[in-house]
Amino acid sequence: MCLAWAGCESVSDATTRVRDKFAAREAGQTKIFTAPARPVYEAARVAANRMGYRFLRGGAAQGELAAVSGIGEGETHRGARQVTMDVKLRASEMAGGTEVMVKFTEIIEADSQNRAGVATGTPLRDTPQCEVFFRSVQQALD
Repeated sequence: MCLAWAGCESVSDATTRVRDKFAAREAGQTKIFTAPARPVYEAARVAANRMGYRFLRGGAAQGELAAVSGIGEGETHRGARQVTMDVKLRASEMAGGTEVMVKFTEIIEADSQNRAGVATGTPLRDTPQCEVFFRSVQQALD
């Protein structure tokens, strides 16, 4: 009986490790701004617009902003590429400001003529777009 419980725990540990790896892969980059949430949200909208992203949804009260880039040509002649930006804002009482987390995801549709609507989304982990976004938010706040 002890062996059965030990086996379940090791499977559970393995499942937790896999989930943690995926969570780390999906996580964005975070920066704290020393301003209230509403002005930081407005600055984030300005920054997204300056970077060429189109607003999709969100609001200061929800603490969310979703935006999407224009559709570009993919690696193949028939493919398409697009990048989404997901921003989460929350008050950071320790820092006395607003914590902003941004995540970019590249969406690639390999053959948009024959397989429309079939796309793959890949998180862009170490993209310079995060730093450009944070710099642009700070400029909009100044």
